[in-house]
Amino acid sequence: MRNLMTPWLFAILMMFSALAQADLTIDITRGNEQATPIAVVPFAGGEGLSEDLAQIVADDLERSGYFTPLARSAMFTQPSSRDQVTYGDWKALNTRYLAVGQVNQNGNNITIRYELLNIGGESLMLEETVNASPTALRAAAHRISDRIFEEITGIRGAFSTRIAYVTSSGLGDNTRYGLYIADADGRNSQEILSSDEPVMSPAWSPDGKKLAYVSFETQRPAIYVQDLASGRRAKLTSFEGLNSAPAWSPDGRKLAMALSKDGQPDIYLMDIGSGNLQRLTDGGSIETEPSWSPDGRSLIYTSDRSGGPQVYRQMLGDSSAERLTYTGGYNARGQFSPDGEQLFLIHRGNRGYKVARQDLSSGRLVELGDSRFAESPSVAPNGTMVIFATQRNGKGVLGAVSADGRASFFLPAAQGDVRDPAWSPFLN
Repeated sequence: MRNLMTPWLFAILMMFSALAQADLTIDITRGNEQATPIAVVPFAGGEGLSEDLAQIVADDLERSGYFTPLARSAMFTQPSSRDQVTYGDWKALNTRYLAVGQVNQNGNNITIRYELLNIGGESLMLEETVNASPTALRAAAHRISDRIFEEITGIRGAFSTRIAYVTSSGLGDNTRYGLYIADADGRNSQEILSSDEPVMSPAWSPDGKKLAYVSFETQRPAIYVQDLASGRRAKLTSFEGLNSAPAWSPDGRKLAMALSKDGQPDIYLMDIGSGNLQRLTDGGSIETEPSWSPDGRSLIYTSDRSGGPQVYRQMLGDSSAERLTYTGGYNARGQFSPDGEQLFLIHRGNRGYKVARQDLSSGRLVELGDSRFAESPSVAPNGTMVIFATQRNGKGVLGAVSADGRASFFLPAAQGDVRDPAWSPFLN
């Protein structure tokens, strides 16, 4: 595929090293120096639970890059309700917001009552009660994080979303590949598919109930759609040549994909209900990596028609395409921000392959984060973070960077490599 072959494709064609478990761990490498100070006090009554709810909330908020949680060792007191709060103590600690709570357990029924306080204004911002079962404590904590994040920032929280990713186990001819989904923090992983052949390019349906992906299990690439609840799946394409990069339309009725059944790779649209195919591009160039605009009226894709990989946009029903990227000789794997005003992509600059953000109105491109081997970016549904695959200490890991580039972290597996992340839509 000449110079259009992206780093993620090289990674799929090479064998991964052994992977012992699929859960990922958070390793925050760079915090936001301008993040807002917040304190999340341990929830009273939660000592006997299997999960530390307040710690999960604090970790979520820190990972967003918007907040710096106060260490527990620095807390003068640990109140569980607002009537126990001495505001002066928290002002002295330069804490702007305070979350307190208490847990009551009655058999398998767990009730979590929490309050969010504005320390400067000495006022109550949020008071809610969340019910959970012992097996759904992390989900309950993520919901609390979502509510606190939105109450303070005005942006919907994405901590209750999920990610999909690809792993492998074994070596050489004994390699097995796995497709997993997990919480946005890498925990609670669940295997969706296990195969002796490579799996790649997972893509969430807009309702979060299905995954499209590419599997080589029939010795050549084929695009499948799998229902996550039932496990049922259907093979949509298995043409000669390339079958790759499935991307759901915002209404969930179509998949864009790259097929080479008629020669060079081009972008096609499939009506999922009927299976009918529509060819969107038809030229002598390589067109691949389609992604939909939020309004569903256009697609972007990577093309080498200018001599190197660049991102183009094409309106549906129009055979002409507009080139969007001009900074540097390599820009690929574009994705819109949820508001459609920005583009996130992989940009090759002087420091390697980097996640970048480009403003669509001005064309200004800014590199994000420190990773020099970034590939396969996927944007959080609230637009605040980008997750991607990269290399760290000789291993394939997932990385994430805030949309402003001020905060970043890694999600490595305990052993081995992990690739091809995809961030889910909002799930509730």
